[in-house]
Amino acid sequence: MRVATTLDRDGAPPVECPAAPLLAGSLVRQGIPVTLGPLDEDGTTTAFLPGGVGLGVEHAGAPALHEWLAVSGPRTVLLAAPRSFCAGVERAIEIVDRALAVHGAPVYVRKQIVHNSHVVDALSARGAVFVAELDEVPPHSTVVFSAHGVSPAVRTEAASRGLDVIDATCPLVAKVHAGARRAAARGDTIVLIGHSGHEEVDGTLGEAPERTVLVQSPSDVDGLDVADPTRVTYLAQTTLALDETRDVVERLVRRFPEARGSAAEDICYATTNRQEAVSALAGDADLVLVVGSGNSSNSRRLVEVARRHGTRAHLIDGVRDVRPEWLDGVKVVGLTAGASAPSHLVDEVTAALGGLGPVTVVERRTAEETVTFALPPIPAKEVL
Repeated sequence: MRVATTLDRDGAPPVECPAAPLLAGSLVRQGIPVTLGPLDEDGTTTAFLPGGVGLGVEHAGAPALHEWLAVSGPRTVLLAAPRSFCAGVERAIEIVDRALAVHGAPVYVRKQIVHNSHVVDALSARGAVFVAELDEVPPHSTVVFSAHGVSPAVRTEAASRGLDVIDATCPLVAKVHAGARRAAARGDTIVLIGHSGHEEVDGTLGEAPERTVLVQSPSDVDGLDVADPTRVTYLAQTTLALDETRDVVERLVRRFPEARGSAAEDICYATTNRQEAVSALAGDADLVLVVGSGNSSNSRRLVEVARRHGTRAHLIDGVRDVRPEWLDGVKVVGLTAGASAPSHLVDEVTAALGGLGPVTVVERRTAEETVTFALPPIPAKEVL
């Protein structure tokens, strides 16, 4: 099925159809193949959304079209700021870009460079090859470590395979790793607050696996058994929700009064800023949409923050994931993006909502971000 992005008319400017991706998403969820593109006036078009969306084949797509027509109308979009890329994500993406420029394709990347499918797809198209583990990388090739960091064991494996390593670990993640090494050298038990299976957590656990325990919630603290209750250091995954981390720390300090750490400082500035921005608008919104991929921890935390304010919230990887039933009765939409989501995805959602009716965009800014991180050296590959 063809869904019009523009309606071309002889002798007249084309009619833009900004809500086309919304309709396309509904059709794809119904198992209907979709092509987005221009539609000329001779096409079989039976109906339009307010922004000009038309169908080239009326019978298969009519129900989906009517669902979107039912929720069309004027809205306000409260745009959270800060949103989208943080300094660590920008740095990691630029590292892969420069590695491709210097070395040419392929450049291998262990895991996703950042947790966003659009970023990964764009870099893949340029010649980046994403692998799950280093045994998929040919010996003596160039490999980039992702922004989430790696354990010392991974670094050792890379050296044993003769890999040319470029480290894109976020400096704020590296800071947590350094804290783990210092605590282990003191002989402390390290309590790492984080989510099991997340790549950042796996890397930090690997710094001192024999001395580190993972807790994910306050209840996990109750079952901790440590060698010396007076020698406990706690650290946190950088992308956690600040309020939930405080709950874990409070329980931990009650159980081990001499425990030391700075979990709130471990959570990165960008994560905190985006959570505070969502908190500032959630109470005024009927619905909050968070742009980010499903494996993005900081994006998922933004959804949770909005819901804790009593506001309906959904995580979307892009504009096609928005569902018409979410907009039923909604006059004010809060919109943000996780720190690994490109800003153009937010623009696409705003434009699509504008295709359903007039949209008033109001930005709510709670912080200014001026942080930048230096790039590591990216030397040219030696000719063997």
